[in-house]
Amino acid sequence: MKTKLARALNHSLRIKTVRTVLAAALGASVAATVAFSAGSAAAASPQPVGIAFVYLGNAGDAGWTYAHEQGVKAVEAKFGDKIKVTRVENVPESADSERVFRDLAAKGNKIVVGSSFGFQDFELKVAKDFPDTVFEHATGFKKAGNFATYDVRTYQSAYLAGLVAGYTTRSNTLGFVGSVPVPEVVRNINAFTMGARSVNPNARVKVVWINSWFDPGREKQAAETLIGQGADVLIQNTDSTATMQTAEQKKVHAFGWDSDMKKFGPNAQLGACVSNWGVYYTHLVEQVMSNTWNNTPVWWGLKENAIDLADINTSAVSPAAQKALSQKRDDIIAGRFNPFAGPIADQSGTVKVAAGKSLSDAELLRLNWFVQGVDGALPK
Repeated sequence: MKTKLARALNHSLRIKTVRTVLAAALGASVAATVAFSAGSAAAASPQPVGIAFVYLGNAGDAGWTYAHEQGVKAVEAKFGDKIKVTRVENVPESADSERVFRDLAAKGNKIVVGSSFGFQDFELKVAKDFPDTVFEHATGFKKAGNFATYDVRTYQSAYLAGLVAGYTTRSNTLGFVGSVPVPEVVRNINAFTMGARSVNPNARVKVVWINSWFDPGREKQAAETLIGQGADVLIQNTDSTATMQTAEQKKVHAFGWDSDMKKFGPNAQLGACVSNWGVYYTHLVEQVMSNTWNNTPVWWGLKENAIDLADINTSAVSPAAQKALSQKRDDIIAGRFNPFAGPIADQSGTVKVAAGKSLSDAELLRLNWFVQGVDGALPK
């Protein structure tokens, strides 16, 4: 009896042992499978690329910063969770910006973008301390191993706006609300003037400077001053909608700048000099992700769909002007026309660009003189 009982107990024990071993083995297998799956998921889902944008203003300005923000949103829509975007608004063009750039680089962002001219030196200083980070700067001209500049050829859309203004004006006096007297703005004033005088040699352009990129109060005052001087078509190189709103109130015409401002001047707006920064930002992210980025400066225009004169007011712009505009746009895109091809004379009548010659990009980047047809002088 004891022997049979012992055998039975021994058999039962062996069965339990086998079950325990099998369960342990199965558990180990499941654990290994889970671990493998998690590892595979991690391999398939790399960390998003950090991209930081530093804005001079805020995205609600309807101008410069708003246009950049639309470009950033286009990038987010295209790349989704492959990127992680950080925005810092209302950063002054001063030493305070250096702290912002340094903080963003220290947090591991792969790309850091400064979107305003005055950030250049502060951003470049930080770039030297973070050689593995890509730094990009809008509208600048300096360069380093991990620091590049980019811009859009706003002077092309300014020339087209001038052409439309030359057809539209009745007083032959056009007004330009100028921000800061840097080459970028001088180019746009000159291009607008040459565009107008190409179809209306009697057109003159008056300039009022506000010495700020964004100051709605001073922009409004400048616009009112220009209208008081007889200007019936206005354009700006400033960031708010004040010029357009003033034109609407005073029943004169104007052009949106950086973005379409029609809703602020539905009767006043003749068209909008729009900037499409998303074209370049998409290119930038693709380059960094594919390890093909380099520090070659980029300056895109009509041909690359980076800028345009959009939303033409066909009720105010004559069919002749629309036809001339379409032809000139096509000529610029095809390379048949360059707004800064000679002959070009300065205000004194001295020929600065001879016939058959054109200003190079390097010369455009340091332009510091006005063409014939501009009234007033550059601030000292």
